[in-house]
Amino acid sequence: MEQVFLSTAYLAPIQYYTKLFAADQVWLEACDNYIKQTYRNRCTIAAANGPLTLSIPIVKPDTHKCLTRDIQISDHGNWRHLHWNAISSAYNSSPYFEYYVDEFAPFYEGKHTYLTDFNEELRELICSLLDITPVISKTTAYAEPFENDYRSIIHPKHVDADPQFNPQPYYQVFKEKFGFIPNLSIIDLLFNKGPESVLILRDSVK
Repeated sequence: MEQVFLSTAYLAPIQYYTKLFAADQVWLEACDNYIKQTYRNRCTIAAANGPLTLSIPIVKPDTHKCLTRDIQISDHGNWRHLHWNAISSAYNSSPYFEYYVDEFAPFYEGKHTYLTDFNEELRELICSLLDITPVISKTTAYAEPFENDYRSIIHPKHVDADPQFNPQPYYQVFKEKFGFIPNLSIIDLLFNKGPESVLILRDSVK
């Protein structure tokens, strides 16, 4: 896989990180029009009652179209506290949560203005913890559809649209209760498998 195009994503799913693992060059799109109900501002974790979607509230300018890079994070609903409580409750008994908790907690204590900045800092942390070093560039203008373009393919409703992604099962805290749940947020893999997470990424690339 030579180069791929990806959208920004909040605690992106495993599928997203297989692209970061395998591609020689990654382009992050920031100049597209913001689309609701995507991974740009939401992730899915495995909680005690099953898959749980966490969404970051945003401030969207009062225009018909708005570039993703201009989307600001809202403080509405005390979301940082709610997200961190949900993540802690879901994973505090996972094998590696205690190893990584101090790395993630500050993201839910401080404030970021722009969604893309918040997502990118989280991505940089996660890549560091996974020990992967993707070559990443950001677009300065909207890129037309391209080969290996996953900006719309990696989507909560398009789980079967990627023939190059073959999710591999791994230990999950609630696996006995719900069975294996594929393609959750990368933090599900990281908290459950720790340093072995990169092996799951490798094996999930078709």
